Amino acid sequence: MTGMKTSLLAGAMLAATIGAAAAQPLTVVELFTSQGCSSCPPANANLIKVKDQPGVLALSFNVTYWDYLGWKDTFGRKEFTDRQVTYEPSLGHDGPFTPQVVVNGRHDAVGARPGEIQGLIAASGHPKGPDITLDGGKVSIGAGKAPSGKADIWLVRYHQGVVEVPVARGENTGRTLPHANVVHALTKLGSWNGEATTLPLPAAGGGFATAVLVLSPGGGPILAAAAN
Repeated sequence: MTGMKTSLLAGAMLAATIGAAAAQPLTVVELFTSQGCSSCPPANANLIKVKDQPGVLALSFNVTYWDYLGWKDTFGRKEFTDRQVTYEPSLGHDGPFTPQVVVNGRHDAVGARPGEIQGLIAASGHPKGPDITLDGGKVSIGAGKAPSGKADIWLVRYHQGVVEVPVARGENTGRTLPHANVVHALTKLGSWNGEATTLPLPAAGGGFATAVLVLSPGGGPILAAAAN
């Protein structure tokens, strides 16, 4: 009986540990990059180095404004460019540039120097917003304070892992570029006003992973994030 009790206790402790890890706040690292930008590969490589770090959600958003240089980015979408443009005023910039790393929607850097992204993560910490639970076909946002009275809830679908892309034209002609956790879709799910909220979560197709971000509107900081 003692052995059984010990096993049950160990199992309970393991379950509690797993639950705590699942509820761990996430630091969100967004890299705005382009396959047509010759300065971007070092930042891509630096994102790969932190993508598996506990407590970090690393995402690559490929933008479109360098497509005119001769290579149409295979992952680029206008909505990703729009997301970056929305960030810039609050970050003190006149316009978008690549590469750019934004952490928790609050701090940014070019991200190309060794250790630069890691340093930004260490300085930024975790958002201290509401709890988020992803449970099958729904997402639940806990009660808390919405600094602007209302926040936006965004659904992110991304390819988890690293993908290599050969580039045939433009500034990176002949290079094969690695990308980490490439975002393929960005959709606004709804709003959060500080009250506990549950919304339907569309099923993910194509083997994509799911993340949900809660952030202040108009390029404000990320308040909370969760990923499956």
